[in-house]
Amino acid sequence: MKQSVFAILATFVFAFAAPAQAQKSAGEVLDDNTVNASVKAELIGAKGIPSTDINVETYRGIVLLSGFVESQQIKDQAGKIAQGVSGVQKVHNAIAIHSKTSMGTKLDDTVLTGKVKTALMDDEAVKSGQINVESRGGVVQLGGFVSGDAMRKRALEVAGKIEGVKKVENALYVKPE
Repeated sequence: MKQSVFAILATFVFAFAAPAQAQKSAGEVLDDNTVNASVKAELIGAKGIPSTDINVETYRGIVLLSGFVESQQIKDQAGKIAQGVSGVQKVHNAIAIHSKTSMGTKLDDTVLTGKVKTALMDDEAVKSGQINVESRGGVVQLGGFVSGDAMRKRALEVAGKIEGVKKVENALYVKPE
């Protein structure tokens, strides 16, 4: 019962909060939103998975997992859970491994995330609305489905030049044609 409530809630959240779905039919958008919500619901229901730390995006049945978790075991388990969801054709597991951080570091990361987002918005070659930005301990992760390799490369380059960025994790996936 609890899982079905989460699935219904997740479906509504993703249906109304999904990023622009250019180049997809209404059916594909609905299918991807359903898959996305189902994956998120399964992660929420799984013991030992910090589901709030994992981002889930779906494009034409391809599920992209990103975010930060504390161990390879958690990353692998999240990937297996996603792969087991009906409608998932492929899982691109780009979750990064990083230990928890202190409250002071979290505040620094929030500022760093804002700087990176601003720089991406200011760059004409990057459609920043397609990119999620997460930071943990000065490590910045860019995630999401992007329209081309040139934009992926440019976004990584822009993020890497921001003061305070120690490393950029690439969780960007070029949309398949």
